[in-house]
Amino acid sequence: MADDVQQSETSARTRAERPYDPLDLSSLAFWSSTAAERERTFAQLRAERPVSWHRPVENGLFEDPNDQGFWAVVTHRHVTEVTRRHEDFVSGEGIVFESMPRELLDAGQGFIALDPPRHTRVRRLLTSAFTPRQMRRIADRIQANSRRIVDDVASLGEVDLVRHVSALVPMHNICDMVGVPEEHRRTVAHESQFAGGWRDESLMQGAEPLGRLLEAAGTMRELCFELVAQRRAHPEDDLLTALVQAEIDGERLSDDEIVSFFGLLMIAGNDTTRQSTSHGVLALARHPEQRAWLLEDLDERLPGAVEEIVRWATPIMTFRRTAVRDCELDGRQITAGDKVVMFYASANFDETAFEHPERFDVSRSPNPHLSFGGGGIHHCLGNQLARMQLAATFRELLTRLPDLEVVGEPELGSGNFFHAVNAMTVRFTPESARAAARVGSGS
Repeated sequence: MADDVQQSETSARTRAERPYDPLDLSSLAFWSSTAAERERTFAQLRAERPVSWHRPVENGLFEDPNDQGFWAVVTHRHVTEVTRRHEDFVSGEGIVFESMPRELLDAGQGFIALDPPRHTRVRRLLTSAFTPRQMRRIADRIQANSRRIVDDVASLGEVDLVRHVSALVPMHNICDMVGVPEEHRRTVAHESQFAGGWRDESLMQGAEPLGRLLEAAGTMRELCFELVAQRRAHPEDDLLTALVQAEIDGERLSDDEIVSFFGLLMIAGNDTTRQSTSHGVLALARHPEQRAWLLEDLDERLPGAVEEIVRWATPIMTFRRTAVRDCELDGRQITAGDKVVMFYASANFDETAFEHPERFDVSRSPNPHLSFGGGGIHHCLGNQLARMQLAATFRELLTRLPDLEVVGEPELGSGNFFHAVNAMTVRFTPESARAAARVGSGS
């Protein structure tokens, strides 16, 4: 015990003596700036200090007097290295910059913040639920939902893309997949936003962040426990039932583990696809030559375009690990207990990993983006689901609303986790008007 106390005191002194990097990655002002402005800072760090020590992030949620800062990891190579060194850098102490109360970590992060051996067991059981039959069912529902969503806007001519398309695509797909009834879907989609958007003033509407986060987590958990109990009593043809029934060598998932994965799907699954859809539409509108090239052979080129969209969007900008022992990274001495933050928003634009990363290029190949993680044990379990949703959505939008354009500037979020688009007006020729024009021209 005395040795532990002494080591803790030594680590605290080491952190206190480190000089903070002169470049700002911590302030609210930095995260409220544009992606292009942030990229200038990232580019300088990539070139000069790929691993650098920074002052604690401004958050306004939970002030931790023991928080002395974090290591920023900004290159593609080093982000990948941290991701794969799970024995040195763990997830269990939190996946966001901010220090948070344990009850919030347990309620809001769940499976995504587990470490081996429990992570290994739970991931194995979760993976076993994604049977070929489940994936075929999911693919069919994704296609149907994409058509349904575009059906609902095709006659309108002008809509908020986020509200009417981007937010609805993952909401319906994931709720269909899991088995969430229609009457609960908007609640789930709304509450899931707060996990990564509690710093966003337009979303919070004056609510106290910690209380609102706990309220959202409680609402989601209560709903899922209710659904799990229903599936145990009355199995259905959905993923929740598959999770309830999943078994390997006599082991099953507990209700708490299923609820944890439910929360992950609703939060990460909703927001990543939502943000990628919005940023992808914006990028294609601003680069019409890319949209034209894509449409020349949509079937062949769409998979590659999806990869570029998720690179360009980088829907999750940062992810944190915590060092569990003294170690080294790029020659820097990391101390046990240090926060180590991976900046995907920088790594996906690293000049050493991508040719002309500043260009939106739907023909980019290879495209080793890190939007689904850098490999290793924590690689995104839902990456194929996200790809399927994006491909189906963009196929519908590009073929049915081919002249879709963005009106004005989108309303962007200001958080440091999700690369959020809160609202974005788009305009297009209504499908009925285009059909009438074709009839009138005799074509």
